[in-house]
Amino acid sequence: MGSFSIISFIGFTALVAFIAWWATRGTNEKSADGFYLGGRTLGAVTIAGSLLLTNLSAEQIVGLNGQAFTEGILVMAWETLAAIALVLTAVVLLPKYMKGGITTIPQFIESRFDAQTKSILSILFLFAYGLVLLPTILYSGSLAFSSMFDLPSLLGVSQQATIYLCVWSIGIIGSIYAIFGGLKAVAVSDLINAVGLLVGGILIPYFGLKLVGDGSIGEGINVLWENHPDKFELQGEVDSSIPFGTIFTGMILAQVYYWGTNQSILQRVFGAKSLKEGQKGVMLAALVKFLIPVIVVLPGVIAWHVFKGDLTNPDLAYPELVRKVLPPSLLGFFAAVLFGAVLSSFNSLLNSSATLFGFDLYKQFFKKDATEEQTVKAGKAFGLCLALVSLLIAPFIASAPDGLFAYIQESLGSLSVPILAVVVIGIYTRRVPAFAAKIVLTVGVLMYLVSQFVVSPMMVDSALAEAATNGITDPKALSIIKAEAYPHFLHIMGILFVFNVGFMLLMGKLKPQTHEYKELVTDEIDTTPWKYALLTGAIITVMVLSTYFIF
Repeated sequence: MGSFSIISFIGFTALVAFIAWWATRGTNEKSADGFYLGGRTLGAVTIAGSLLLTNLSAEQIVGLNGQAFTEGILVMAWETLAAIALVLTAVVLLPKYMKGGITTIPQFIESRFDAQTKSILSILFLFAYGLVLLPTILYSGSLAFSSMFDLPSLLGVSQQATIYLCVWSIGIIGSIYAIFGGLKAVAVSDLINAVGLLVGGILIPYFGLKLVGDGSIGEGINVLWENHPDKFELQGEVDSSIPFGTIFTGMILAQVYYWGTNQSILQRVFGAKSLKEGQKGVMLAALVKFLIPVIVVLPGVIAWHVFKGDLTNPDLAYPELVRKVLPPSLLGFFAAVLFGAVLSSFNSLLNSSATLFGFDLYKQFFKKDATEEQTVKAGKAFGLCLALVSLLIAPFIASAPDGLFAYIQESLGSLSVPILAVVVIGIYTRRVPAFAAKIVLTVGVLMYLVSQFVVSPMMVDSALAEAATNGITDPKALSIIKAEAYPHFLHIMGILFVFNVGFMLLMGKLKPQTHEYKELVTDEIDTTPWKYALLTGAIITVMVLSTYFIF
């Protein structure tokens, strides 16, 4: 990366920071609505941009393209099915949430069940954010950034020192955005970086296809289609990362949890001017999510052709392709938007962590009569502490982004299943008691962890030992045996979801709640729905399903 690239990187990053400051200078960050929800002034486009950048980060861009390098466009299911989950969120869940004017999902859980259930949920969210997501985002983003732009050679330091430098740079800047700027600063910077990432991200397959097709994009697509037809099949085999059947079980549950109950995602939507703007923003994000595989999947297939499938680590597919096809004059700009994507995921989670602690835990356990200003200050202080913890942990996570991406998905399954079950039951029932929700949020988490990290390894080891006894050594056969030894973690999620929901419904019959829950209702927000929400959602859903029929 030459001096011009460095200047363009610093210039674009500084421009984003200046615009975020300018756009938020009039927001009262001392009030809860101002700090946590941007004063409920966010429009549809800002919400969509913030949703996309909160979700899209280096570990996803590099990790999914790495999986596409080995498995083809099968992995696009993580992106295209997200569009359907966003539609469900906009049409079904969002009207319920905004009708009550809530700030956090745990706040809704408290109104439906009780304060103890809310606390358990808040702690689960904070555990996931602080010990899993924040450190892994920092580490994987730093690793991708370092390898993509060869920073150790540029800076003349070791790889480990470069990782430390990147982790602390992202962490400090992200903390400033999230802790001192509040949600609006996060959302505005997200919107600018979203535009930059979409433009920069499209340039990679654009130049890649031109390289493959000798200057013609259409010819490049034909070359890939004719030479690698297996890379364009969506029906995953039993030993693939996404067997086809999982799309109908845990995959859709994971998506609905992430987009419909995850505080770091929904906080952007809760900051909407109205329900109509919130629904528009979520639908716009769904449309872009349907198109996003062009950025996070197609380059992996292009890299397979360009490098003839010969890379020691699949995660090198995207950074190596970027280095090969992107003109040097654009490298600094792309570095800046990639930096912004990593920064966005980090500061969004940090802002949500501050919100969860300040709004849900501080007033309950530390100071019941705390004012709004005191609550915000407590949230900021907690956010800084959590940022410091994640900064200290991140450099010691010694895993490749590929393994990291899969690990995050599987680990968070322990939280997504019980949380989604409790939220769904909370919305659609009136008599299920609080103790049933508490059992699901504790025992449900433990059941998943035992299943995936105790029972599954035992079953796999036993199956492989039997295969060795029978003299089976073929790698493909062993891969299938390993996959069939125990259900895929997405299937386990589906099974446990049904079990958790069934248990709560049974408790609602046997020991119903003595008082019937009454929905929260607020007149502070315009909850008039967008009249085209259902039509738009139907169109996006048909587009997603058509993609699967085509491939």
